[in-house]
Amino acid sequence: MSTNLSTPLRADSDSVLGEERTLSKSTAALDCLNFLLANVKDGLGPFVAIQLLASQHWSAGKIGWVLMIAGIATVAARTPFGALIDCTHRKRGLIALASVLVAVGTLAIALFPTFTPVAVAQGAIGIADAVFPAAIAAISLGLVGSKAFTRRVGRNEAFSHAGTTVTAFAAGVAGWLVAPSAVLWSIAALALASVWAVFRIDARSIDHTAARGADRSHPEQSSGVRAILGCKPLLLFTAAITLFHFANAAMLPLLGEKLAQAEKGRETLFMGACIATAQLVMVPMAILVGRKADSWGRRPIFLVGFAVLPLRGLLYTMTQNPYALVCIQILDGIGAGIFGALFFIMVADLTKGTGRYNLIQGATSAVWGLGAALSNCVAGFIVDKAGYSAAFLVLAAIALCAFVLLWVGVPETSHQTNSAAS
Repeated sequence: MSTNLSTPLRADSDSVLGEERTLSKSTAALDCLNFLLANVKDGLGPFVAIQLLASQHWSAGKIGWVLMIAGIATVAARTPFGALIDCTHRKRGLIALASVLVAVGTLAIALFPTFTPVAVAQGAIGIADAVFPAAIAAISLGLVGSKAFTRRVGRNEAFSHAGTTVTAFAAGVAGWLVAPSAVLWSIAALALASVWAVFRIDARSIDHTAARGADRSHPEQSSGVRAILGCKPLLLFTAAITLFHFANAAMLPLLGEKLAQAEKGRETLFMGACIATAQLVMVPMAILVGRKADSWGRRPIFLVGFAVLPLRGLLYTMTQNPYALVCIQILDGIGAGIFGALFFIMVADLTKGTGRYNLIQGATSAVWGLGAALSNCVAGFIVDKAGYSAAFLVLAAIALCAFVLLWVGVPETSHQTNSAAS
């Protein structure tokens, strides 16, 4: 009798261990995916700006237009892709398809650096960029659940920033030793490598109900429109981060253009150093958010991230020394490291139980993405009319407005239960 009783117990134990091993392999694959996708989803704009200015002699305003095209394409695609990610079980396939699209678009920019091909490629890359954040966040939530999501997001961001540090430095050296276009070839290679990584995540490990922020105890979920428009903290949060990204998006491309003018032949090397410096700081900041956001609260940490942006814009106007400009990127690391992790966590707080996490994340991202897209165009116009210092000062003033709005209008969300559905 004892043998018969122990057999199912042993089988259950083996099944649990097998599931744990599968989950462990999937989370390790997610780490790898975040590392490889780092520059694919975040690092292309500054290097495109350098390539077009240094090799093709485009004006700052013209560069701003093509960067804006990518941003607008991302804005237009984020909400529908968010809705799609909520309802599809093919999240891995979407990431793979987007990665291939980035690789093709990047190679097109390298091979055909005239306005029309670059604009079309930037539009395609912008559409692909709309997939990555929402799909990775959804897969993460589906793998670990809401209780472990804060730590998982911190880990995602840490691997992403580590990947950007390594690949940006390598790309900067390649651009210096070979040609500025070598950077684009390296990003295309990383995009293709990420296809391999995403399919190492076991599809059976993803809980697709949890991945859309649904509450199993409340099967009737609120509509996406009601979830967005009925939550005042979410609306104010969206306004604050839109101003933040309007101020932030153009700073690094403008810095790249400034370096390209002052450091001819070494511009990609210094841009690689700027990105690597910021990313090195982002890694511990992301880990800090993952470990302390639950106990310290979201809002105090986020306020620190917002506070450093106006200071950064001001400091850019006070020196022409390339080494000093690289050091100022430490502030970028603090601000972006905090934002990159806390954005996904706060949206999850504000949409808990709605079942519309990815839709609302996409819609919110679309709004601040519009601010980021307009940033490049407006900043490029200001540079053409009044110079780089004027552009940095305008961006710093907008960043200060974002800080004030977050401070005054957005409450703590760490104890949020279902505000978006109320």
